[in-house]
Amino acid sequence: MTYQTELPAGSHWSLIMRSGTALTLTDINGGVNAAALFYNPENLLERYNAPDTLKCQHTFRLTAGHCLYSDMGRIFCGIEQDSFGWHETVCGSSNAAQIAEQFGALDYQQARNERHQNGYDSFLIELAKYGLGKRDMAANINFFAKVTASDEGDLTLEQQGLAGASVTLRFAMDTLVILHTCPHPLSAATQYPRQALGIQLDPTRQPLPEICLQREENCRGLHNNKLYTLAEGACEC
Repeated sequence: MTYQTELPAGSHWSLIMRSGTALTLTDINGGVNAAALFYNPENLLERYNAPDTLKCQHTFRLTAGHCLYSDMGRIFCGIEQDSFGWHETVCGSSNAAQIAEQFGALDYQQARNERHQNGYDSFLIELAKYGLGKRDMAANINFFAKVTASDEGDLTLEQQGLAGASVTLRFAMDTLVILHTCPHPLSAATQYPRQALGIQLDPTRQPLPEICLQREENCRGLHNNKLYTLAEGACEC
């Protein structure tokens, strides 16, 4: 059995995903931004490492077959399927000053769930539930965001979301997932985006798919996972 829900725009959410289970994110109507952070629930000092994720797989974008690494060289999860094709992990998250300048300040007391929430504060609210704070913030992933870099290093958000597009993460270790659906920091929208994110949890436990183990680096990462849990076959990919 699976569990499904929707996360409205400008909202935040968190859950511990167990090793072998899967999380599918879906852009329901197009234009959604799904920002994510990952932590080891057994040792919250271990968290997602964007630079290592990119450099060890020789890529600037994330898509099917890529793995998401912790700062301990272990694999939180692998991207099992991806119908969007490009997720970025270099632009970070929007903040209160940026959102107020772009869309106007609108807080919960004024507008309830229609408030203009920002990504940074959304992350902090969820992190606080686990005893974490500002010093525990890391570079996040923005799912459904195609960002390209010019020869001069300028970043451009070329595409934000696609109606019906989905991405599935298969977890290789127990992982605390922190999500928000606030606007991308490079968004050029003039009105606060209101697209919802579909979330599906699949408790069926399966290993990382073969598509994620075609790179030697990812086999080494999975080896580190097995050593961490003292799993059988720790010396094998």
